[in-house]
Amino acid sequence: MTTFSVVPGSVVSDVLADSHKDVLRIVTQTYLAHEQGKSVNPDSYFLRFPEKPNARVIALPCYLGGDVDTIGMKWIASFPDNIEHGLPRASATLLLNDYATGYPLACLEAAGISAARTAASAAVAARELTREAGEVRVAVIGAGVIARTILDYLKANDIAIADVLVHDLDATSAGHLAQHAIERLGVRATTGTLAEALTKDLVVFATTAATPYVPADTPLRAGQVLLNISLRDLAPELLLGCNNIVDDVDHCLKAQTSPHLAEQLTGARDFITGTLGALLEGKVTPDPAKPTVFSPFGLGILDLAVGHQVLHMAKARGGVVEIPDFIGETKRW
Repeated sequence: MTTFSVVPGSVVSDVLADSHKDVLRIVTQTYLAHEQGKSVNPDSYFLRFPEKPNARVIALPCYLGGDVDTIGMKWIASFPDNIEHGLPRASATLLLNDYATGYPLACLEAAGISAARTAASAAVAARELTREAGEVRVAVIGAGVIARTILDYLKANDIAIADVLVHDLDATSAGHLAQHAIERLGVRATTGTLAEALTKDLVVFATTAATPYVPADTPLRAGQVLLNISLRDLAPELLLGCNNIVDDVDHCLKAQTSPHLAEQLTGARDFITGTLGALLEGKVTPDPAKPTVFSPFGLGILDLAVGHQVLHMAKARGGVVEIPDFIGETKRW
C-alpha cells in the first residue's frame, strides 16, 4: 500500500494500440454499470483563465464499483492554441485511489486514455444506432486526434464503412485524416465541404467549436446518425426534430452544449430520448422516422475504467515505474 505506480505515456500508448476490443467492452460495461447506479460521477470542474478564454483544465472525479472498485480523477487540459504550434490540443493525467483506504495507487498519462474512451463511446453508440443500416458513408468534421481515434474505433467495432469524407477548416489536417482513413480502414477517403459532410449517413463532429455553426434549417433525414462528440456544433433547434441520446442527462445539459441550449430554448427536457446505457439495455427505441443525435458529455468513470485496465496490463508487461515508500506515514502512532 506504500508503493505508488506511474505509467508513462509511451507505455499507455503501447497497451492501447492492441486493446481496441478490450476498451470497447469496458466502455460498454461502464455505461451499463452507470445506468444501473453502480457509479458515483459528480459534475466536472472547470478551471478557466481570464487571459486565455479558449483554454481550460477540467477535473473529473468519480468512483466505479464492480470489478473496478476504484476511485479516480482525470485532470485534462484543453489548449486549442497548441494546434498552431503543431502540438496536440489536449494533455491529461489520471490519478487512481484505493477505495478501501483512499490511498493513492497510481498516476497514468491519460491523453491517450481520454481519446480512446471518447472514441470507444462514439463507436459503441454508432454500432447500436446503425445496426440495420448495412454499409454507411461516414463524414468526419474536425480532423484532430479524437477524429483519428474515432475512425480507428469504428473499424474495431465492426462498423461497415463504405467511404469517408473529411471536412476541416485546415486543409492540411483534413488531408492527413483522409490519408489515415485510406491506410487504416482500407476505404476511399476524400476531403470536402461542410455541406457535403452533412449529407452522409454517419456524421462525426470532433471540433473545438465553442458555439453552433450548423444552422437550424440544415436538412437531415430519417435514420441519419450524428455523433455530436464536440457537443457545440449543432443549432439547438436542429435537435428538436431528432432522437437525442446522451451519456447522462444532467451532465450533458449544461455548459452551453447544444442539448443545453435546446433546454434553454424550450424550457424542458422532453426532447431527450434517453441515455446510451438505456439504449444498450433495450429500454429506449429511437423513432426510425427521425435522425438521431448522440451527445456524450464525457463521463470520468470511462477514463477510470479504461485506466484501471491499462494499469493492470502495464504491470503485466513490466512497463510501470514503481515508487516505493511513496506514502510517508503508514501508522497513526
